[in-house]
This record gives sequence, structure tokens and C-alpha cells, in this order.
Amino acid sequence: MKYVIYILLGILQGFTEPLPISSSGHLFLFKNIFNTDMLNDLNFEIFVNFGSFLAILFIFLPDIIKLLKSFFTYLFKKEKRNLVKHDFKYCLLILVGSIPVGILGVLLKDKLENALNIKLLGIAFLITAISLFLVKNIKGEKEDKDLTVKDAIIIGLLQMVALCPGISRSGIVLVGCLLCRLKKDAALKYTFMLYFPVSIASMGLGVLDFFENPASSSLLPSYVIGMIFAGIVTYFSYRWLSNLVKKGKLWKFSIYCLCLAFFIFIYFR
Repeated sequence: MKYVIYILLGILQGFTEPLPISSSGHLFLFKNIFNTDMLNDLNFEIFVNFGSFLAILFIFLPDIIKLLKSFFTYLFKKEKRNLVKHDFKYCLLILVGSIPVGILGVLLKDKLENALNIKLLGIAFLITAISLFLVKNIKGEKEDKDLTVKDAIIIGLLQMVALCPGISRSGIVLVGCLLCRLKKDAALKYTFMLYFPVSIASMGLGVLDFFENPASSSLLPSYVIGMIFAGIVTYFSYRWLSNLVKKGKLWKFSIYCLCLAFFIFIYFR
């Protein structure tokens, strides 16, 4: 039964991680509904987040390799700079978009997480729902190469909002990308390029916590199983999200978040 529960939690993490519905918000909601100590297990959270990270890394690995090659080619091969200048600029814009959330994360992340309660979670889901609905008819025309420093700053500032648990990071960043008139493919790509710096930083802090509170060896098999399921489900969940975004159906998640917000307001009144 213990393995079944960890598998279900891994599936929950994997399904919600790439979707604009907040994985942290769902875990907090389930914790309040079922009152299980497993959802307070920081070590397990580190493992399942790593599973999701590996899945998204696998999906975007060709793009990441191309960008890294272009970045170092621009730095060390002057004769080829003109060939890779757009990719080099894109790398810099990923850094620009990551700076605001990095600064605020260091200063306020723990305070924001500790301040969360179930009522605020309902409000967070409501904000996510409204944000996704507002951009449902926006059609962008910008490609990756058309992204500007101003766009990256705007999107980066919006990503700061997602430090509040319950407000979806992918949802808010997608909203920012669409407001900046990026095409759907370009918006989806930049959203998950920004995922990597944030995720690596979070996992780094998580690993430090892990060594301070090492997992019991008896629980490691459960953690690994949960991580595997989280990774597999994340892969297919992202593919589903990608298809919906390309078809202009991102707004459907706003209905889900709205229903979830109303459920919280009614169930926990």
C-alpha cells in the first residue's frame, strides 16, 4: 500500500508539473484533504521533482545542446559569431528572464511558502484561471529571434508571481509570452527554457536540505519508484500541453483552475 501511495503521488507530480495548474498547489491541496504525512516529506518532493526535471530535459535536450554550442561558439570563435548571434542572444535572454525570480526567490521564497493557507490557495488558482482566460484570443507573430530584452524582463517579472504556491509558473510565464506576442511554439519553448534555471536552483537548495535530513534507506525504493512515475507522466503531460497550446486551447485549463478554486472555497468554508 505504501508503494501504491508513492506511485500515485509521483503520478500527481508528473501530471501537474508541466501543466499551467500548479503542481505545488495540488500537493498542498491534497495534503489538506487527506492529511497524510507523505505530502510533508521534503525528501520525496526532491526525488519526484528530479523525475519531472529529467523528463523535460529529455524533451528539450536538442534545443539545449544547440544553444550551448552556439553560446560557446560565439564566445570563442569570432569568425563564426554572425552564424550563431541569434542563439547567443536567446541564451542571454534566458538569463535576463531568470534574474527577477532568482533575486526574489533568495529573499522571500521561504516566507511566501510559509504564508500559504488553503484560502490563499483558492485565490491563487483563481488568479491563474483569470490569467489563462485573458490571453485565449491572443495570436502572436514573434519568433525566437524576435524576442527582446524588454520582453524577457516583462516575462521574468511575471514569473516572480509564481513563487506564490498555487500560482502556476508555466501558466503565468505562458501568459507573459503570449502578451509579448510570441507565437505559440516560441512561447512554449521560452516558458520551459526559463524552467531549467529555476528548477536547477530549487533542486540545488533541495539537495542541501536532503543532506541535512537524509532519507531513510527503507524509503529510498519508494522514492525512486515515485520519481520514475513522475518522470514518465511528466513526459506525456508535456506532450498533451504542447498540443493544446498549438491548437489555441490553453484557456481550457482556466476552466479547471476556476472549478478548483470554487471547490476550495466551498469545501473549506
